[in-house]
Amino acid sequence: MPEGDTIFRAARTLHAALAGRVVTSFETALATLDRVDQDTPLAGRTVERVRSVGKHLLIEFSGDLVLRTHMRMSGSWHVYRPGERWRRPRSAMRIVLATDAYVAVAFDVPVAEFLTGRELARHRELKALGPDLLDTAFDAAAALERLRARQDRSIAEALLDQRAMAGVGNVFKSEALFVAGVHPLRLVSAVSDEELGRAIETARTLMRANVFGGGRRTTRMMNPDARLWVYGRTGRPCRRCGTAIESRKEGEEARATYWCPRCQK
Repeated sequence: MPEGDTIFRAARTLHAALAGRVVTSFETALATLDRVDQDTPLAGRTVERVRSVGKHLLIEFSGDLVLRTHMRMSGSWHVYRPGERWRRPRSAMRIVLATDAYVAVAFDVPVAEFLTGRELARHRELKALGPDLLDTAFDAAAALERLRARQDRSIAEALLDQRAMAGVGNVFKSEALFVAGVHPLRLVSAVSDEELGRAIETARTLMRANVFGGGRRTTRMMNPDARLWVYGRTGRPCRRCGTAIESRKEGEEARATYWCPRCQK
């Protein structure tokens, strides 16, 4: 499930493979991108930078053009050598961006658009994002203020709101609240500033620890089957106290939240 750490790693990999290289060919299964490419071809442009902003991935090209993609629940970017066999079927392909040395392929990406620098700066969704947890200039005070403004929502729902704080997804939501010792169903109005600050810092710490790959992990246990504290473990014993993990779906998208009723009062 792509969250801020996944997009950060994807951007870093794509930047290492593509930055400074000239696009030799571009192919897409998305009509909106194809129309732009016909008017202002991507081939011949240089990839200047690839970066992540929360859950958004931005590929910047020479000639004032940016490709924004959002993975939603199942999208992904892969990097191959020319001629190398893809690990996903061609039917799942949405974008192919080729250079002389590498081929970047986006599979099942549901959101993709070309933007100019001016359009990027004015982009409604990007402008509305809260502080990015993986940004070196992350502003914890601003994140706390934005979360505090969501008084009538549960802390679990508030953490998923990218306008409050960018990068957290369903896994880190449950894991961060467990490690911080905060019950996910408590309303933000009932969570103290100290608890809120602890949840923010915990989410940032866990996400930063996972930008190097190797399988998402929030525990420090060596057992590869014990990588997460509570996520996806409904009815199984808490790794700390042995109490059965509980879960509940909430919010407009009915996203599942997991917690330990003993460790998170």
